[in-house]
Amino acid sequence: MKIKLFAVAVLGAFATACASTPPDDNSDMPIEPPVTDNGGGAVVDTTPTGPAEGSAEHFTQTAGDRVFYGLDRHDLTPEARTTLRRQAAWLASYPGARILIAGNCDERGTREYNLALGARRANAARDYLISQGVDASRISTTSYGKENPTCTQSNEQCWAINRNATTTLVGGYTN
Repeated sequence: MKIKLFAVAVLGAFATACASTPPDDNSDMPIEPPVTDNGGGAVVDTTPTGPAEGSAEHFTQTAGDRVFYGLDRHDLTPEARTTLRRQAAWLASYPGARILIAGNCDERGTREYNLALGARRANAARDYLISQGVDASRISTTSYGKENPTCTQSNEQCWAINRNATTTLVGGYTN
């Protein structure tokens, strides 16, 4: 009797697992993705994915847009050097791109001290990019000091986020 009940349960589970569910109504979605023939008879999906190459979003996604510093520091950490090497490689691929590096600080310290520290941070990132082969004429720097915080809470976690040099793409690229 137990074997019969077990067999019925297994068959029921199997039948349930094989049941199909109706497709979601995605009437606003295209029926099929755009495809092209790659010349060899094979069909290739040409649906764009990710940000457009050479765009500011592409730069941020592939190279990273900021490096972080310790309290009252402007020397580059190993992680910062890795990010800056990725930025230099991206800039080598897009020789017409220009960037702005903005040095930022946390809210502690005077306005004047933080503007000077932010400038040292931006220049440290700039100098490293130049050492990696980026033409100095493609790089501008500025310091926002403590005037442009990413995080507005007054705690160590936010202060650490705000101690950075942020690189932004200010010009498109031409190959």
